[in-house]
Amino acid sequence: MILHDFWRSSAAYRVRIALNIKDVDYRAVAHSLLKGEQRSEDFLALNPQGLVPALQIEQGVLAQSLAIIEYVDEVQPQPALLPAGAFERATVRAMALGVACDIHPLNNLRVLNYLRSEFKADDNAVNSWVRHWIVAGFVALEEQASRYSTNGEFCFAARVSIADVCLVPQMYNARRFGCDLSAYPTLVSIDAHCRGLDAFASALPESQADAPVS
Repeated sequence: MILHDFWRSSAAYRVRIALNIKDVDYRAVAHSLLKGEQRSEDFLALNPQGLVPALQIEQGVLAQSLAIIEYVDEVQPQPALLPAGAFERATVRAMALGVACDIHPLNNLRVLNYLRSEFKADDNAVNSWVRHWIVAGFVALEEQASRYSTNGEFCFAARVSIADVCLVPQMYNARRFGCDLSAYPTLVSIDAHCRGLDAFASALPESQADAPVS
């Protein structure tokens, strides 16, 4: 497998975590979103959406992080990232989608760049925008996680799921943009536990080959 990646993309971060949990061997190919490399002719031929991540497999190229993660979960069933029961699976998916559909798109680099270019938003205004939408999503996610987490280590029950795979990169973004996380003790606890696991730690943005050297 070839993962088309960018070190600071939180959607790509999710996929790296999932591949690591499944112990899948893959090669990462970096495309700098800051330089617009995802819009190159060669990359658009692979993924017409012009976004990372994209997962190149024998049958073709898969786009969209949650579609990729569920594909990997199906072809490499253990450890499962979705519970066995229909209600439980839907609950976990709802938490994951709360991040992937409601929070993350409004923090996406292309959205922030549009705010800057079309509405002349300065850094303070952009950062305020990001924090507003993270907080709006985290209020609900904290309630869901506190309801369904068994021990404050994972979002659902006592095992890793796609909800955790989505939460940790979004918590990374929250810290990056200076969000006050004191109102979300369950999310903070889950994030701390998951980041201590090898599969999450090795997916950390700063640990990627294309990350800038500090």
